[in-house]
Amino acid sequence: MKVKVSNVNTPVWNELTVKSRIPEELNKLTEIAHNIWWSWDSEAVILFRDLDPVLWKEVGLNPVALLERMSFEKLEALANDKVIIKRMNDVYARFRTYMDVKPDSNRPSVAYFSMEYGLSSVLKIYSGGLGVLAGDYLKEASDSNVDMCAVGFLYRYGYFTQTLSMEGQQVANYEAQNFGSLPLERVIGKDGQPLVVPVPYLDNFVYAYIWKVNVGRVSLYLMDTDNEMNSEFDRPITYQLYGGDWENRLKQEIMLGIGGMLTLKTLGIKKDIYHCNEGHAALINVERICDYVASGLTYNEAIEVVRASSLYTVHTPVPAGHDYFDEGLFGKYMSAYPKKMGITWGDLMDLGRNNPGDAGERFCMSVFACNTSQEVNGVSWLHGKVSQEMFSSIWKGYFPEESHVGYVTNGVHFSSWAATEWKKLYAKYFDSSFMYDLSNPKIWEAIYEVPDQEIWNTRVALKNKLVDHIRKQFRDTWLNNQGDPSRIVSLLNKINPNALLIGFGRRFATYKRAHLLFTDLDRLAKIVNNPNYPVQFIFTGKAHPYDGAGQGLIKRIIEISRRPEFLGKIVFLENYDMTLARRLVSGVDIWLNTPTRPLEASGTSGEKALMNGVLNFSVLDGWWLEGYRENAGWALTEKVTYQNQEHQDQLDAATIYAMLENEIIPLYYDTNDEGYSEKWVQYIKNSIAQIAPHYTMKRQLDDYYSKFYNKMAKRFHMLAANNCTKAKELAAWKEKIVDKWDSIEIKFVSINGEPNQMAIECGKDYDLEVVVDEKGLDNAIGIEVVTVVTDKEGKQHIYSAEEFELVKKEGDLHTFRVKYNLSNAGSFKVAFRMFPKNVDLPHRQDFCYVRWFN
Repeated sequence: MKVKVSNVNTPVWNELTVKSRIPEELNKLTEIAHNIWWSWDSEAVILFRDLDPVLWKEVGLNPVALLERMSFEKLEALANDKVIIKRMNDVYARFRTYMDVKPDSNRPSVAYFSMEYGLSSVLKIYSGGLGVLAGDYLKEASDSNVDMCAVGFLYRYGYFTQTLSMEGQQVANYEAQNFGSLPLERVIGKDGQPLVVPVPYLDNFVYAYIWKVNVGRVSLYLMDTDNEMNSEFDRPITYQLYGGDWENRLKQEIMLGIGGMLTLKTLGIKKDIYHCNEGHAALINVERICDYVASGLTYNEAIEVVRASSLYTVHTPVPAGHDYFDEGLFGKYMSAYPKKMGITWGDLMDLGRNNPGDAGERFCMSVFACNTSQEVNGVSWLHGKVSQEMFSSIWKGYFPEESHVGYVTNGVHFSSWAATEWKKLYAKYFDSSFMYDLSNPKIWEAIYEVPDQEIWNTRVALKNKLVDHIRKQFRDTWLNNQGDPSRIVSLLNKINPNALLIGFGRRFATYKRAHLLFTDLDRLAKIVNNPNYPVQFIFTGKAHPYDGAGQGLIKRIIEISRRPEFLGKIVFLENYDMTLARRLVSGVDIWLNTPTRPLEASGTSGEKALMNGVLNFSVLDGWWLEGYRENAGWALTEKVTYQNQEHQDQLDAATIYAMLENEIIPLYYDTNDEGYSEKWVQYIKNSIAQIAPHYTMKRQLDDYYSKFYNKMAKRFHMLAANNCTKAKELAAWKEKIVDKWDSIEIKFVSINGEPNQMAIECGKDYDLEVVVDEKGLDNAIGIEVVTVVTDKEGKQHIYSAEEFELVKKEGDLHTFRVKYNLSNAGSFKVAFRMFPKNVDLPHRQDFCYVRWFN
């Protein structure tokens, strides 16, 4: 027999999952770890960190993974550590006190839909400002005891992790998330099995697992299509945030809108208000209409109820930034829905078109959201005005300034973004009600009573923390992408916490103008290389993987930062996420923002900075147009001097250099005997007292209630009561108006009793009269005289709109009169406008039938 040297078969490996076994004494840690509440409670974060500081860093500050990775021996040792147990019990007691508060039943309940949520860097279901805004909103809803739930996606790969090549090129890395190690839980159905929601697509279903993230008292439900029940074509729907082609984007938006509503229906959840954060979830209103029609309502009746309870928040200031779908692609997936809605295919397409009936126009999710939502809002005062212009073609009978489109300026969740050092300072000097009344300016004024030295010491401590973080966190990555170790050592040594630190962190879209600072490199070099007044710039941000211009901008900044005169003076930090953002917005002295006007819808990074005593230097765009106060930061004017953008950029860059050289740097280095600038500290105090209270998420949430939720819920319940009786009446009234609209006759128009007299004198009253044959409608219309002026660009604006009073009825003849007076002389245009009138309409655009006449 021959004996072989080796005889080995191939091993057959079985997957073995070993779950951690937490000692009973530490079970409270598990409960806390599975609620995102820990992320905005400083003591909870510190507790988890202290369990094992090295492992805490390794697991990316994830408490679930921390407990999972710790050895049982280590856990047993902690279970016997009386100090740890006491700290755990203290945190848990505060957690339970918080969680046991019941929702405020006096405020309308809300279902909130968003494509992304920035809750923690642990959960990669966000990309940038939109997601962080949504995450902050849920946190504040929890803090404010609001009855809210939210719907989104659990992405397998989420958004990308950014690394940089040796040449400074952005590299996008998509890393799979291990759902079992995240602070979430699988939703279990009544049968004891994982809940599955089937969502109809084409002639089949796509099946979504449902996960729940506990955001304090708020439940966030996340859909996940990456499971074995789905085909290889459908599993990727929830792979990546904003990933794939337009077909995959449509599939995502069907899943978020229609699938999201089916999820809530399966869970038995009904709310007063359905709030779409951007147009990605607009199709919730398709499913809601289908449900009401299935219950026995007509489409016209159903849309009244749906619209009354729907709010659409737009974050995009230009039409090109919205989602448009070709009719063929849209029809591929949505062709079955018109029948369920009780309308034709053309009717559905027209709901998403600026110009109904235009067969060549694509379906726009944002237009559909506007047409099926009672209220629409931008995210700052300026963005509200921009949105009125952007959506004006939907309601063609009215000028943009007459639009119902409103605004709520974005804010930030204080507890998430204020550094622990500032929280302690505020707790020491501010009223004890502060955390429950964050948007009260009177409380914030107590910052003026804080000693200057204490303000300065807090700022210095946070600057040192940032510099230490940069040196520790980025040493290895810089060695990988910059090569020369001596250069890295030099770079690390040159980062100076005593310098004036200026931060710039955001998405690298070209309109953000990160390049502005580098317009004149010689002048910039003189600024950063002044030995007596050191200045350093810290940049960070990601460009979309398909945005070549944005990636080129990152590469350019990195190339400049490696030049000898800028080494260590201009620093680019890779992989901007929420963890890095917290360090940056609390550690720099100035937050720089230079967008092209008016393309910054709101922006919130500067709001996070101001909570930490960081001063803003920004273009008067977005929130800063409202927020800027003299001697509390700096502003570039919102006025456009040049139509040529390159020339405007050069002017703005020169202004930035001049303000740094002549105002900002001298102010910072105007130090007293204690080594700090008293005037700079006064700027910090002004910023905190005069600006910060107006940009908390508490103020934002309260604004949504006062401006939208309360009135919408009241009207929704009025329409829906008694089997939607009022909705049926209103729908019938609208149908009657539509039937008679074209036959209504304008019988007579006069000025001071004379027809067709258009020459008048300013400052003199004129009696205008219109006689209308309403054709049996009986006081169902209104009449206005509209006067417009034309600006230098040839655009018309409302000068006045005076509504007539009904003074006489003789059968179908209705006589309307108004006194008309123009106080200014000049050239005007005048026309009369007829419109439907009903006290149950929320605003004119809700039923946008308009007839102009002379």
